[in-house]
Amino acid sequence: MDKSGLAPRRTALYLLDQITGEGRLMAEMVSSGVLDRLEPEERARAQGLVMDTLRGMERADRMLQKHLRKDPSLTVKNALRLGVIEICARREAGHGVVNSYVELISRNKRNAMLKGLVNAVLRKFTTDGPEAWDALRTPRMPKWLRDPLAEAWGAKPIAAMEEVQFAGAPLDLTPKGDAAALAERLGGELLPTGSVRLRDPGQVTALDGYEAGDWWVQDAAAAVPAKILNAQAGEKVLDLCSAPGGKTLQMANAGAKVTALDISEDRLKRVHENLQRCGLKANVVQGDALEHEGKYDAILLDAPCSATGTIRRHPDLPYAKDGSGFFSLIELQEVMLDRALTLLKPGGRLVYCTCSLLPDEGEVQIEELLARNPNVQADTAAMDLPWVEDAWRSPEGGLRLRPDYWADRGGMDGFYVACLRLNA
Repeated sequence: MDKSGLAPRRTALYLLDQITGEGRLMAEMVSSGVLDRLEPEERARAQGLVMDTLRGMERADRMLQKHLRKDPSLTVKNALRLGVIEICARREAGHGVVNSYVELISRNKRNAMLKGLVNAVLRKFTTDGPEAWDALRTPRMPKWLRDPLAEAWGAKPIAAMEEVQFAGAPLDLTPKGDAAALAERLGGELLPTGSVRLRDPGQVTALDGYEAGDWWVQDAAAAVPAKILNAQAGEKVLDLCSAPGGKTLQMANAGAKVTALDISEDRLKRVHENLQRCGLKANVVQGDALEHEGKYDAILLDAPCSATGTIRRHPDLPYAKDGSGFFSLIELQEVMLDRALTLLKPGGRLVYCTCSLLPDEGEVQIEELLARNPNVQADTAAMDLPWVEDAWRSPEGGLRLRPDYWADRGGMDGFYVACLRLNA
């Protein structure tokens, strides 16, 4: 292991450059092997540092602007941001942090001449930086995203969501067996929905029950759609856009005959891996949802979306996206909804969900679908579960889950969920 701490910092700087400069997503880079050369502990450190920096970017930039006459190159700016986060937010020993980023910039041919700037600026935060950090406001979402969300939900809820997003996300597990027993075993919290929440889990693969396949990682909100669908043993069920497979695992665990469909062969590897680890079976198919044939008792459509509900877990999203592709996603969701209904048996049910906070990708989609298709009804009875809170229910018959719900517990991902019935 690199005892100097340079390796994880170098990787963190590369990741941050790619996200803020090239619009790449963290998950894509991790799956492509960017972290593979690091030891597990270094890997976690690099990823955690980037996540903390993305969450605190607005604060870091406010602190830096007092000491920069003009913005340096992106790499130098990102090195400064990482340094500010380590010194001010993480309370790391300033001397070691400063030296590390000076060393990293001195090794960078394009920016080596700015190592003195990095040294001078970061040293300014080693005394009263943490106090100045604490005095700044909670970082806000970018304006292109904040404005439409504030219009939909109001200024106060958006501020509450930003608090939760800044705090980061705990780890949620979906148990294969007894949830209460798993919570006790791992020292976690049993959530009302049946998920188990861990505050400080450490390395996921080292947790008790990982190798045995006793559980899988899945945000509590992401586990709700399959609970609403309530697949029964022996039912023929289709999981559209199934990767990485959490919902497939839930339905297979219930004894349903699940077909897990996804267009990405690469992402389906995760589905295969999770099924194998957990000892569950499903028919995994690589294919286009718009071309798939068959008739099913029940379908779960987790449609491609803006993923704006997952920022507390994926703080790179607002920096890697700018909202320009949302309209095409909304069009695709409409087409996929209509196509999914043709695959249902008469009397069958369809759960539609998106991990989005935008009503156009949730409530509006279902309102418009019900208006154009008299043969379909919202199955509000499917929502009558003891843990469903009244605040979650939306007028058209679905559920609206938001990051600020359960704020005292660590929040949840933003999700929209609706259950539809095809008339017999």
